Amino acid sequence: MTLLITWPDSGPETTLRRTCDPAEIAAALAPIGVRYEQWPIRDDLSAAAPADTVLEAYREQIDKLNAEEGFSTVDVVSLHPEDTLEWARAAQAARQKFLREHTHDDDDEVRFFISGSGIFYLHVAGEIHAVYCEQGDLLGVPRGTTHWFDMGTTPAFTAIRFFHEEDGWIGNFTGSDIASRFPDFDRIHAEYTGQTA
Repeated sequence: MTLLITWPDSGPETTLRRTCDPAEIAAALAPIGVRYEQWPIRDDLSAAAPADTVLEAYREQIDKLNAEEGFSTVDVVSLHPEDTLEWARAAQAARQKFLREHTHDDDDEVRFFISGSGIFYLHVAGEIHAVYCEQGDLLGVPRGTTHWFDMGTTPAFTAIRFFHEEDGWIGNFTGSDIASRFPDFDRIHAEYTGQTA
């Protein structure tokens, strides 16, 4: 189940909204142009499934979204823990890149989670919306929306990515340190799942 937490952008001391209800989440995000949907979960699809298998499994939903939005490129990104120093370094480098607040000029950021989880933080109209996405969740962040993404210190997810531009992910970083002032993925994930942080 997804989680949405909204705070004023002055800090997380006051919670303006907290809900796990998909209809409430969709209704809260729609006025800021963010698309939130839940697609059917495929229990027969493993987190380690090859990209072609993942794309074929969700062909009907992908084709429908492409017809509506005109995406030119669809791919699969998969990050799952490996017990190597190289993997740990690469995972942390990727995490630090996406943790910096940014926008996209030419493309939306659209992700469908096949497995695992991550949090998109949307900074809009004086508020921060933390959208905890997990298996079955699709989130579409419109171009120009200020945001950041946290995959945690040990990333574990597989997601389908949709792009209008063939160049893929190009971020314009704001230079703000706002991400450091709000609860990160590890803290929210531990609280949400009842695990010890």
